[in-house]
Amino acid sequence: MEEVNRIRMTSIDDVALKGKTVLFRPDINSPIDPATKKIVNTNRLEKAAPTLTHLLEGGAKVAIIAHQGDTLDYQNLIPLSEHASILSSLTGRTVTYLDDVCGPKAIETVKALKEGEAVLLGNLRYLSEEITAFEKEVKLAPQEMQSTWLVRSLAPLFDLYVNDAFAAAHRSSPSMVAFQEVLPTAGGKQLVAEYTALSNVASHPIHPCIFVLGGGKISDAFGMMKHVLVNNTADKILCGGITALVMLLAQNKELGQRTRTFLQDRDLTHFIDEARELLAMWPDRFVTPLDLAYEKDGERFESDVLEIIERDELQTKLFPDLGSKSIELYKTEIAKAGSVFVNGPAGVYEDSRWEKATKEIWKAIAACNAYTVIGGGDTITAATKFTNLEDYSYVCTAGGAMVRFLSGKKLPLILAMEKAWERDKE
Repeated sequence: MEEVNRIRMTSIDDVALKGKTVLFRPDINSPIDPATKKIVNTNRLEKAAPTLTHLLEGGAKVAIIAHQGDTLDYQNLIPLSEHASILSSLTGRTVTYLDDVCGPKAIETVKALKEGEAVLLGNLRYLSEEITAFEKEVKLAPQEMQSTWLVRSLAPLFDLYVNDAFAAAHRSSPSMVAFQEVLPTAGGKQLVAEYTALSNVASHPIHPCIFVLGGGKISDAFGMMKHVLVNNTADKILCGGITALVMLLAQNKELGQRTRTFLQDRDLTHFIDEARELLAMWPDRFVTPLDLAYEKDGERFESDVLEIIERDELQTKLFPDLGSKSIELYKTEIAKAGSVFVNGPAGVYEDSRWEKATKEIWKAIAACNAYTVIGGGDTITAATKFTNLEDYSYVCTAGGAMVRFLSGKKLPLILAMEKAWERDKE
């Protein structure tokens, strides 16, 4: 399936760049080794590099603003000098670093930029107006953010604002949503690609559209399920992980006291009632496991779901993976799909005894002819382990923003970009 760009956002491919001073806001927040304070995964930097390269090759003068860590994530709160070095390597262009965000030295440096040059300014999180606590407590609207030091200091210096930070699209901070109010605005390559891919799934899927939802973050799954069912986005939901256990209990299929205790200890039993409501409204949309895997004497065994209640030895077992019959059922559904969205592994794939469902289902998705989008950290890690990421139509790194988008929630960044698009197209 070809991606159809129905989004209301200007792309950097559609704007002239030569000679313009561009404020570039990617998301390059990276995992940091707590001992060495060095970056341990460069994925987000790699994602930002194509847009930066495009800007520099187009003759723009580029100042980059970005965050690393937070006051709620203090061990990752470090300067961005290593980020600049990695961006230099990825783009083949020198990206200088200045440990100042919007003070006199930053302003002087931006004014002195020449075409094809780039500077990465200091960590935005060193500004109180850019930390999570400020966002949650002060709750400024984008228009009100014009009075922040960041916007007042930097906005007059630039001809264009480019955002490429879909992973932070759920954040309403000045660097994410305020510059669109006063500057011509465009989306970077990653932002446009991720938003287009998720829009294809959420609003314009090829049917049958299948959602494969698993993993341990069951609140994410339930947030998405109702929305995609109400909108008739999802024709089928294949349940894995903890979501599968909850759906089975909601179908009055007993899984033993150990499973109930597991859910109670994690305050997840309330999802059983939510699951019953969904099953009552959409009884034919859910595909739940026929069998489950469990451990006995250190080995993998499987049992039909309907037999679990009849076998005393299974009352004290946990079920960390789907069984073989379930896997074949899910693969059959995937083979019929026109679009597939995946979030969360089918089982505890990190243990080789419980990797079978995730491994086989992921391989089926990677090999199918449908438009496929996978997203979320564990999902991508599992896909990397068992398949080639190139075999999926799109791999979304956004995490929280992706879940919120597919749950029907408005993302502050997207609202700001659409508002700028409406203004700039006139």
